[in-house]
Amino acid sequence: MGGIEDDEPPSKRVKASSKELKGHSNGKFLEKPATHSFGPSMARPLALTSQGDDEVIGTKGVKKVEFVRIIAEALYSLGYSKTGASLEEESGIPFHSSTVTVFIQQILDGNWDGSLASLHKIGIVEESIIKSASFMILQQKFFELLDRGKLMEALKTLRNEISPLEINKNKVRELSSFLLSPTYRIIDGVSGQGVVKLKPRSQLLEDLQKLFPPTVMIPDRRLLQLVEQALDLQREACLFHNSSVGETSLFTDHHCGRDQIPSQTVQILQDHTDEVWYLQFSQNGKYLASSSSDNSAIIWEIDLDGKVTLKHRLIGHQKPVSCVSWSPNDDQILTCGLEEVVRRWDVSSGQCLQVYEKGLIGLISCNWSPDGKCVFSGLTDKSIIMWGLDGKEIESLKGQKTIRISDLQITSDGKLIVTICKETMILLINRETRSEKCIEEDQMIVSFTLSKDNKYILVSLVNEELHLWSIQGHIRLVAKYKGHRRSRFIVRACFGGLEQAFIASGSEDSQVYIWHRGSGELIETLEGHSGAVNCISWNPANPHMLASASDDRSIRIWGLKQLHVKQKGKGKSVSGNGVHYCNGARI
Repeated sequence: MGGIEDDEPPSKRVKASSKELKGHSNGKFLEKPATHSFGPSMARPLALTSQGDDEVIGTKGVKKVEFVRIIAEALYSLGYSKTGASLEEESGIPFHSSTVTVFIQQILDGNWDGSLASLHKIGIVEESIIKSASFMILQQKFFELLDRGKLMEALKTLRNEISPLEINKNKVRELSSFLLSPTYRIIDGVSGQGVVKLKPRSQLLEDLQKLFPPTVMIPDRRLLQLVEQALDLQREACLFHNSSVGETSLFTDHHCGRDQIPSQTVQILQDHTDEVWYLQFSQNGKYLASSSSDNSAIIWEIDLDGKVTLKHRLIGHQKPVSCVSWSPNDDQILTCGLEEVVRRWDVSSGQCLQVYEKGLIGLISCNWSPDGKCVFSGLTDKSIIMWGLDGKEIESLKGQKTIRISDLQITSDGKLIVTICKETMILLINRETRSEKCIEEDQMIVSFTLSKDNKYILVSLVNEELHLWSIQGHIRLVAKYKGHRRSRFIVRACFGGLEQAFIASGSEDSQVYIWHRGSGELIETLEGHSGAVNCISWNPANPHMLASASDDRSIRIWGLKQLHVKQKGKGKSVSGNGVHYCNGARI
């Protein structure tokens, strides 16, 4: 499609049954006649080693004391107080030091003087933390005194205890206003004008816990946090994790099969009469739009079974349609003719609502503002124009802001305009400050796309590489992807799959290439097209549906290899979504 010269910008689980074991009060288990033979590794005690005065378990330097304390915290947070106390007694390792235990009880009892004295004994070294904690405790004391109508005692607390801390002076002035104004009320509820929320003492403890070093007070639900982190890391490392459906087990490491990646053609759409250059799913995943060198664009509808049918053929352009763009709520769509005009269409009726043009200057790209109230387009004179929906020009960015490639994107917060300003440079324009940042490549840029979270830009280059750039804060190159072929045409790539964990790209060898985004590993090559694959789009609402557009005049819809998976709560089979495995469990 749209041929270009290289020197020009390219326009298995076994389930063992077991009998119930009943435990004694000392935590031991009665052994019943064995029906299974378990190896010596079952429930084997953890090996202990010594590191100075600290016992270490396992091979990663885990301190036994910390390990036991975290388990105890988990037991207490689950409501298993007797079991937690038994663990402390049997291990000889207290959940908290005796001083911390006293401190906690003092807070809960409202013994403010005692808690302030204990605060200096619980092992906090940093004076700033002690001052901040003291302020929080005394503020609670102040509000409780006000709540009981003891204004003079509250005043003494403010003058003689809170103010001398010499921190948070603005807050001190605010506290004094509660004494001066009778209109303020202390309630146990939501803060509002003239209303102050009185915290429960348990909440004060939670706030103090967040302030204290974890060695003093273990963070709430720390063991659960560690388990969740481990699960997240396993999913991120899994090359084929592409489903949020199914149970996650802690009894086995996470593993997904290759069958979670859409790699089978489930439908071929052949309604275009010439090369298909561009396609894009709507944000809600219910529609697909395609554009072609046959001077038309097509809106396709996706039913609940995943079948794609033609909804509207959009006729009106006098030149090939180079790109399309969905409105934020998917009720309208923009189409851009090749160096021609931009048209706005109603998705429901298929009618053209507005034509955007500027004299003899051609339009080469189009996109929406996040609120759907404005339209952006790049022009052949290298400027960018923002239009009102009525076609009136609102703003123009002059100078070399774009080149003749139909890639123009706006971040979802509306702050950045992203465009290709030179053959090897992507420009990020801050709409508020008009400041600019650049991504500079060594090779000519073919196309780019922005991630859904606005954190990354994926750049396709003439040297058959895809570069992933982070644009948050300092711009930096994160990853490279290789394997696809490109020599003459504009070939586009996309983010996709669950949480956009994959990268997919078209290729001039008629194949679709899929990489695992985190590792950069090429995991699938999809065959089926007979011409160059120009563009890929991954359904944002269905990680098991992928679409590819080709010079062979067709669009292929890719799904999972095995069919008949049922939609959650629907009872209907989804075309292309097959039986798949997640963490060894059949879904």
